[in-house]
Amino acid sequence: MKITERLQQWSGRAMSRFSFRNATIILCFFNLITALFLIHAFISPPNSNRSDQVLLKYIKESEELRRAMEPVDLIKRVREIEREGHEEVDTLQEKDAKQSAALDLISRLNNHRTYSDADNQKALEEWRKRKMERARQRGLSRNGTAISQE
Repeated sequence: MKITERLQQWSGRAMSRFSFRNATIILCFFNLITALFLIHAFISPPNSNRSDQVLLKYIKESEELRRAMEPVDLIKRVREIEREGHEEVDTLQEKDAKQSAALDLISRLNNHRTYSDADNQKALEEWRKRKMERARQRGLSRNGTAISQE
């Protein structure tokens, strides 16, 4: 029973030393230390400059390797072939457009000539008729004035 008595004595002493006031002070002390640690972590710059430099170096190397692996000559040749194809198509389209425009213009001129020839003939006939009418009227008016003066 000595063991149980000793436990009771020890727990009694611990209880007298461990009051709510002491527990509150200890808890506030731990909270203060934690807050200071967090503030320090947020304010101080990270110490990972070395890892950032390594990462940037790795990125640059991978970019260089990717560029080195591109078939630059093949890409240039493909672009040249595409340009040649577009130039040929453009020249053919320009020639076709010019030829079709010329043919269209020739057909319009021919149609216009036929229409204008017929229109010119009609206009000429009407002009002649009017001129003849005017000449008759002048002749009649001269004859009429000559007869009335006699």
